[in-house]
Amino acid sequence: MTGPPSVIQILTVDDHALLREGIAALVATQSDMKLVAEAANGREAIEQFRKHNPDVTLMDLQMPEMSGIDAIAAIRAEFPGARIVVLTTYAGDVQVLRALKAGAQAYLLKSLLRKELLETIRVVHAGQKRVQHEIASDVAQHATDGALTAREIDVLRLIASGNANKEIAARFSITEETVKGHVKNILAKLGANDRTHAVTIGLKRGFIDL
Repeated sequence: MTGPPSVIQILTVDDHALLREGIAALVATQSDMKLVAEAANGREAIEQFRKHNPDVTLMDLQMPEMSGIDAIAAIRAEFPGARIVVLTTYAGDVQVLRALKAGAQAYLLKSLLRKELLETIRVVHAGQKRVQHEIASDVAQHATDGALTAREIDVLRLIASGNANKEIAARFSITEETVKGHVKNILAKLGANDRTHAVTIGLKRGFIDL
């Protein structure tokens, strides 16, 4: 049973039940909002969206089975008018751009849910976009930086897992010299002093996650 047209119907997607419960409690205090469905991963999100066609979807990024970014892209491909708010603990500019390119209209850190979620839902429902000032500034700061290639991201991910150049070379069937070239490019593009620093920056900006 759905509410009247004036009520914003919401789907919340997150693999943490406690967070979903917190959002449900927050939405329940608003007369112009109604939580119509929940999902614990990207695949469930697509199924629930097809079933309920919500006005606004609240989407986590890091989830099992299917990531939030893949789910956003799939939902927007099938429902171009879908309005999606990303809720995440990750503020990295790379993650932000991936989410926006996939079709999200807003990007909100979970630490600010209680303070900004309800207003963000209304803004997105009204057809506007919203990215927090701090996050927008971070994106602008790195706008002219060289982007890592897919292979460089793979190499950085293996470095983060503790692999030496020789092990990385074996994994990709390439020479150690080629790996060293990739590492050199990674350090230059990220402005990193060494491998450990590169991993730290890569995690912070969202190129990789652990």
